[in-house]
Amino acid sequence: MFPKEFLEDYSLFRKLKLDSDLSERVDYWYKVPINMNCSLCESNQTFNMTNAFQDDGFEEWVLEAPDRVFHLKYICQSCKTFDRRFFIYVNKEMDTCYKVGQYPEWEIKMDKNLEEILGKHSKTFRKGLVCEAQGYGIGAFSYYRRITEEIIDELLDSIVDLIDEKDKEEYMSALQQTKQTRVTQDKINIVKDLLPLILRPNGVNPLGVLHSELSEGLHAETDEACLEVANHIKSILTFLINQIIKTKEQNREFSESMKSLLNKKSK
Repeated sequence: MFPKEFLEDYSLFRKLKLDSDLSERVDYWYKVPINMNCSLCESNQTFNMTNAFQDDGFEEWVLEAPDRVFHLKYICQSCKTFDRRFFIYVNKEMDTCYKVGQYPEWEIKMDKNLEEILGKHSKTFRKGLVCEAQGYGIGAFSYYRRITEEIIDELLDSIVDLIDEKDKEEYMSALQQTKQTRVTQDKINIVKDLLPLILRPNGVNPLGVLHSELSEGLHAETDEACLEVANHIKSILTFLINQIIKTKEQNREFSESMKSLLNKKSK
């Protein structure tokens, strides 16, 4: 019933909207497997839920879901030993849920490629992760926004090699325009429509979304609202950096393979 993304990635007290047609009787709910790290196997493994939703922990069966904390028990399917626990509150209106506890504790994970690219800025990014883990959306948004402002020039420069030849001159001209402003949203707006297709999954322009999210600003938004925006900014930055690294590596391998074949043919 609770989505795997919610169980795997959501920090404590980050709210998830529930389907309006969700049954109030938990015996109609289904269990979802999750993929998380197993400390015994020392790798990512599949975990399955071992108890029933209606089990309230006191040898009683309670079928009603509203205004209730659920205790979900998961066990690693490889070693059959390492377990994970989730404590999830469903509100009275049955439209929202959030974790109130988790064991082992929610992990502050930082993407390895992202950490390497960010370098000296990685400490600031990690502070954003800590704020996100504690449910401090305003703080998380502030840190992720600062990171974006600090690395945007380097990020836009690194895309040059991925631009199609027919668009490269236009992109280089736009890139020069970005050097004339210090406003991050303006920089992104100048080049966002020139982003190569390989960096647009399913036609979605990550720079366009990033521009929109950053333009919202903090203003008088709640921690909850800022938490959602902060998570989007983090996801976009991680995708862009990983995709740029992956594509450049693939291009390098392709070039080396072609060169090897041509050399072999010439001999």
